[in-house]
Amino acid sequence: MSFRYSFFILVVTLLTFACSSQKKAREAAATYKKTSASDTLPAPYATKSSMNFSNVVGWNGSMPKAPSGFQVSNYADGFENPRWMYVTPNGDLLVAESNSNHPWYERIGALFIGANKSNNLRHSADRITLLRDANNDGVPEVRETFLSNLDQPFGMLVLDGWFYVANTNGLWRFPYTPGQIKIVDKGKKILDLPAGKHNRHWTRNLIANAEGSKLYIAVGSGSNVAEHGMANELLRADILEINPDGSELRVYASGLRNPVGMGWAVGTKTLWTVVNERDELGDELVPDYFTHVEEGGFYGWPYVYYGQHEDPRVKDKPVMAKQALVPDVNLNAHTASLGLAFYNREAFPEKYREGAFIAQHGSWNRSTLSGYKVLFVPFRNGEPSGKAEDFLTGFIVDLEKEKVRGRPVGVVVLPNGSLLITDDVSNTLWQVRYIAK
Repeated sequence: MSFRYSFFILVVTLLTFACSSQKKAREAAATYKKTSASDTLPAPYATKSSMNFSNVVGWNGSMPKAPSGFQVSNYADGFENPRWMYVTPNGDLLVAESNSNHPWYERIGALFIGANKSNNLRHSADRITLLRDANNDGVPEVRETFLSNLDQPFGMLVLDGWFYVANTNGLWRFPYTPGQIKIVDKGKKILDLPAGKHNRHWTRNLIANAEGSKLYIAVGSGSNVAEHGMANELLRADILEINPDGSELRVYASGLRNPVGMGWAVGTKTLWTVVNERDELGDELVPDYFTHVEEGGFYGWPYVYYGQHEDPRVKDKPVMAKQALVPDVNLNAHTASLGLAFYNREAFPEKYREGAFIAQHGSWNRSTLSGYKVLFVPFRNGEPSGKAEDFLTGFIVDLEKEKVRGRPVGVVVLPNGSLLITDDVSNTLWQVRYIAK
């Protein structure tokens, strides 16, 4: 690690299958959950907590690597921190360009490691860009600024003549006509969301149920383990539920430190999310996870993790901590798992259908880099049916020197069945297509 990094560290200390196939799927899922059981976790502080930022060196003509039979290409570039994506009903792609806003971190980071070394050292573009592939040839011919002057935009949604965008401090909606390339009408904030001074996890993702009768908003905690007090965590570390007009707000599920990607398992009404867990307990704690979301469920934060593992830093645990749910899939510690897309098309081989793709932005709190890739979790009958496996790699170029080419964030499936991934430090959208027949 360079002197500049070391000095910085001193300064600024992720019904209809046969009965036999259903049984096999349940058995496979149960076997998988057993292999990732929470009782295998190490004790807190078994290893020293490390601050270890990656050094982004860019792609320099290289490409991410996908399994045999797949082709990776540059779908579009030239963005400013492309974080999240949304495919409109008419097939347009919307890209939210946004970033963390921490003036103190920007000043110190620019001084000691250089503003080009990390995406966290740039201001937020606060806009949404529209891409349209009019010829369906994998090359977007139309590129327009769809909406600007936002406040750290992230989740997006089109529903019943409205375009919704979740800024860090509130949910807005704008009149929308299918096919329009720019928002021209004045919008309205329909829901305030917690932001303010302590806003460590600023992204706000957004999804609707199949009927369009309810919206779900993922809001991360304002801190690591509620060190600024639980009063600051009101309506945070939650998935919130509202009506499309912003009314009838309630907490759908809680104790989720930083839920980001959300999706409905194919053929079900079960909501799933990926969650970034807490830091500073050691290299292998606490694993990020991928889990189904139970209505009214409590998942432990900040009091416990992975069931009944107590966080020694958090005192006075309430009764509800004893009912904390155990997540479904362990995604390993400090991987910063963010993006989630269930594969609901047929262009990819059979093994990928119904499964989940998860983008891991990568670690900063681990002595050896972890994450920096896209995983695939196979599903059958709405449940995980096997272990998570690497799908898109090549983001780490030199593990020993902490050099990475990029950092994946968001994942979407296009109407043609290809996969798109945002890389928010190379400002690129990567497309993955299956070409072997």
